[in-house]
Amino acid sequence: MRNVIVTGGSRGLGLEVARKLAAEGYRAVAVARNMNDELASVIEQAERSRPGSLCFVPFDLACVETIPELVRNLCKQFGTIYGLVNNAALGLDGALGTMPNSDIERLIRLNTLSPIVLTKYVVRRMMSDGGGRIVNIASITAFTGYSGLSVYAATKSSMIGFTRSLAREVGRLGINANAVAPGFMNTVMTRGMDEEQREKIARRSALRRFPALEEVADAVEFLLGDKSKSVTGTVLTVDAGTTA
Repeated sequence: MRNVIVTGGSRGLGLEVARKLAAEGYRAVAVARNMNDELASVIEQAERSRPGSLCFVPFDLACVETIPELVRNLCKQFGTIYGLVNNAALGLDGALGTMPNSDIERLIRLNTLSPIVLTKYVVRRMMSDGGGRIVNIASITAFTGYSGLSVYAATKSSMIGFTRSLAREVGRLGINANAVAPGFMNTVMTRGMDEEQREKIARRSALRRFPALEEVADAVEFLLGDKSKSVTGTVLTVDAGTTA
């Protein structure tokens, strides 16, 4: 059973990715700060169909200095790490001119520094094991400007640059590195919008809707699977045509 770490795996896209991977024959290891009812329910369902296919590991990814210990413990508990999905991220919004420096630091720490450091230690393991897959969750905000999301967009843009260069570094070692750039989805970030804002964003897309969580999870699963062996250093956009 191929082990795939999914950060931010307790809700939203991360939980949907973990659910999808467990159903497709992987062992998904959901890493998040806390267990919640939704994750517990998904784990219970996975246990009935494929015991051991979805596991939870509590960890605060903002604690960057303890990430090496996390990776050691994951390898000790589950064995070889085949895949890493860097999904955990803060979605704070606000105009740059009035955003507190502490919020800027939190965004950069969790959205950029943490996944880079986690990838560093996971890639070391993959190098010794002979290969693996990295999938970084970016965002269409890396391509298209949105007022109030300048810092968030900066962190997501950095993940795309990181992905492309990482693919060059580790490709010869049998490791693929790609990114998925979702559009606005039905998540905590968009639930804070009023109906008019949501409809306005949906109308911008070619398909006149938000992409579904499961559609983005399908893209992640594709990049982890055998059908994408020759795909690396790319960004797969799943946005219902918002950036078309």
